[in-house]
Amino acid sequence: MIEFIGEPEAGSSRPFSAATRAGNLVFVSGHSAPHDPALGIFRGDTPAEEVRNALARIGAILREAGSGLDRVVQVAMLITDPADYAACNAEYVKHFPGGLPARHTARFGVPTQARVAFSCIALVEEGR
Repeated sequence: MIEFIGEPEAGSSRPFSAATRAGNLVFVSGHSAPHDPALGIFRGDTPAEEVRNALARIGAILREAGSGLDRVVQVAMLITDPADYAACNAEYVKHFPGGLPARHTARFGVPTQARVAFSCIALVEEGR
């Protein structure tokens, strides 16, 4: 059985769920830091702030699915500028104090001004 978490509204320009859960795994789609100036929400002024805010968003999605950052087994880090790599890494490691998940990093381009985005796969608590 597959559970879709955060499905988009009909006609959305973002035709994907925030995450899908299958068995004891949750697969989180790529997400950057939230950004909605009309609500006073900004990604961050630095790559590190964007990493912090993007991982907070990923963490919230994981909690909704019955998991958390401490249960992540694989991460994809997507960056727009390789010059931000060191700053992104310096903040990233702070969010995985129990051990760093397997990860790959790739350059990306999306129709936003995001500098970094993440997707991941995590374990889900038994019985959730």
